[in-house]
Amino acid sequence: MLKYPIQNVLKSSVPKSYTLLNKSSVNLIFQKCSKHQYNETFKYDNLFPKKNSELDKTRPLINMKNVLLDGTLKPFKGNFINVYSPIYYQGTEERALIGSYPDMTPEDSIKAIKAAKKAFNNGKGEWPSMSPYERINVMNKFLKGLEKNKIEIAKSIMWEISKSWDDSLKEVTRTIEYIKDTIKAVEDLYKNKNLRTVSGVNAFIKDSPIGVILCSSPFNYPFNETYTTLIPALIMGNTAVMKLPNYGVVCHYLTYQLFKDIFPAGVINIVTGDGRKTLKPIMETGLVDIFGFIGTSKAASTIIKYHPKPNALKLCLGLEANNVGVVLGDVDLKKAIPEVVSGCLSYNGQRCTALKVLLVHENIYEEFVKEFSEAVDKLTLGMPWEKSVKITPLPEENKPKYIEELIDDAIKYGGSICNKKKGGVIDRSIVSPIVIRDAKPCMRVVQEEQFGPITPIMKWSDISEVQEFVMNSNYGQQAAIFGENPDLIAKAVDCFVYNVGRVNINSQCQRGPDVLPFTGRKDSAQGTLSVTDALKVFSIPSVVAIKSKEAELFNKVSQKSKFLN
Repeated sequence: MLKYPIQNVLKSSVPKSYTLLNKSSVNLIFQKCSKHQYNETFKYDNLFPKKNSELDKTRPLINMKNVLLDGTLKPFKGNFINVYSPIYYQGTEERALIGSYPDMTPEDSIKAIKAAKKAFNNGKGEWPSMSPYERINVMNKFLKGLEKNKIEIAKSIMWEISKSWDDSLKEVTRTIEYIKDTIKAVEDLYKNKNLRTVSGVNAFIKDSPIGVILCSSPFNYPFNETYTTLIPALIMGNTAVMKLPNYGVVCHYLTYQLFKDIFPAGVINIVTGDGRKTLKPIMETGLVDIFGFIGTSKAASTIIKYHPKPNALKLCLGLEANNVGVVLGDVDLKKAIPEVVSGCLSYNGQRCTALKVLLVHENIYEEFVKEFSEAVDKLTLGMPWEKSVKITPLPEENKPKYIEELIDDAIKYGGSICNKKKGGVIDRSIVSPIVIRDAKPCMRVVQEEQFGPITPIMKWSDISEVQEFVMNSNYGQQAAIFGENPDLIAKAVDCFVYNVGRVNINSQCQRGPDVLPFTGRKDSAQGTLSVTDALKVFSIPSVVAIKSKEAELFNKVSQKSKFLN
């Protein structure tokens, strides 16, 4: 490959009307030309495995031949979509094949929602009419099956979305713990009968299922995020249709047999394939009672409109975020930098809770940018099975191109890459993390949820600028504040709590512990997920009331009624 000096490239890019260009225009041309040094195919070739090597032989090959509908596992007779890992083979443009899944049709998806509706049967189905303790017994059996399969599930996650082995296993074990905590929360919820006497009325109040949930989850936590809506919905007596993500799909196939063997027919039905082909017809039936969705606000709004009675649709939405990390002038950099780097770039920044924009006080801006950039460049790039790896291949095929677009746009508006030695080097699915300094609100990298390894850093001088930025944002999931000044922290907190769902002090944004409410404001969420809050989201309080003077009759009815007993 021939290499041309950047000066020669620049000369060929300048038009004849060179004299009409001002200095900033020339600089812009130079910057745009410079960006091509970051796209270097095979730069990190040695990080990828060789085809047919011992490592390659460890990859899973999971062909999802069957579909789970109405309690049966039947061979799918339609088309299949191949699943490729973001992991390429050395010296090639070929990605590792790890399986396939059914490209289900609109007709298939309608069968799934009808099966779930039949299983619920207006609350008379086997699953919703079980007592909470009977459902807990079923869930405990399912839990044992998950424990046995957790290593294989984690392995498939690691290969399919290139999440580090430690984080892949952690995702599965965390999900198992979440189910255990949910079971305990249900036991506590129903421990005592909620019988109240008010103004001469005896009332029995009990949380009961709503109906059918359609849950759709993202690729970045394909197992955990699916189960944070599915499990509380199921244990409260609802039936379900699971729409699996197109990335992070094969890990679920290892649970199909468990669902079939342990749960009554039709309680869980699974749909795979293009969401545009499957979610729309499901919604159009009007049979969905609850929509549990984790994705973008644009997608959620579109899907909800397909429902013929959106007013009757209960929603639990975890949507995009653009979480802000605010660095005060008195911050302890030695303590803060590792936490901020982790907050920005854990799993390549592909987390809704990641810090997407950093706002740093002007007095410490230069020092912070330097130390942050150096720390980012020290992150280890590699394959997800490597112990020390921090940055891994990106699952979304178009993400590297999108990152390049964000860099171009940032440069256009006066930003620059601070970690020039490694920042933005792209080799197929690997993108070395980029730090953008002199970021401005007009830049796409600031406005959009990047969901990748790129961090813009803005400068502020007065806390009111920070408050205004947060208040004007379309998003309101979380924010983080790093510093020691109690007065400034208090001012930030008092503003942020009315604009985001959670404020973190000297720690990165995160979902856990799962017992804490996980929610958001504005375009970031609707509904609250925590172990206990989720039980309320996926149920409705049912009340049976009688005049107090007829308490004897009520007691007799209670002995006969499964709901009251």
